[in-house]
Amino acid sequence: MRKSSQQIKYITLGAMLSALGVIIMAIGAFIEVLDLSTAVLASMLCIYAVIEIRGSYPWMIWLVTSILSLILLPIKTPAVFYALFFGFYPILKEKLERLSRLLSWILKLVVFHLSIGLMWGVFKLFIPAALEDMGMGWMLLALYALGLVCFVLYDIALTRLITFYLFRLRKLFRIK
Repeated sequence: MRKSSQQIKYITLGAMLSALGVIIMAIGAFIEVLDLSTAVLASMLCIYAVIEIRGSYPWMIWLVTSILSLILLPIKTPAVFYALFFGFYPILKEKLERLSRLLSWILKLVVFHLSIGLMWGVFKLFIPAALEDMGMGWMLLALYALGLVCFVLYDIALTRLITFYLFRLRKLFRIK
């Protein structure tokens, strides 16, 4: 296959994955209980792009999906979660896991903490109603601890899901 037709195939697939990501997050925007879940589900499309397309395409898919969902969705919570953590983390995870295990986990935790801080700032500035229910003091500390535990479980589950895809499902979904 010529290089230009391969690029056209990748660009088309990237556009379809971006559109599907926005549609998935729109479900989370309309059914507000699913906002975090749909952001995670949309991030699976970036994982597929990292494995099958490589290069800068996964980053472009994250960027396009983030921008479109921030513009189009009536409730921005899933888009913020996706744009500030769940969309780029699977792409970054692939790069971080090339390092030693200890350094990889240290950097993953740094990325998590930076993302949480950034999300907190965005919610405080632009969506203050989202923070009203959280309360202050020990409740906030408990929420942070729960988020940290969930992040570690998310990372482990992501690794297992990627392994499952590579060994069991890739033959069905591989780009030829």
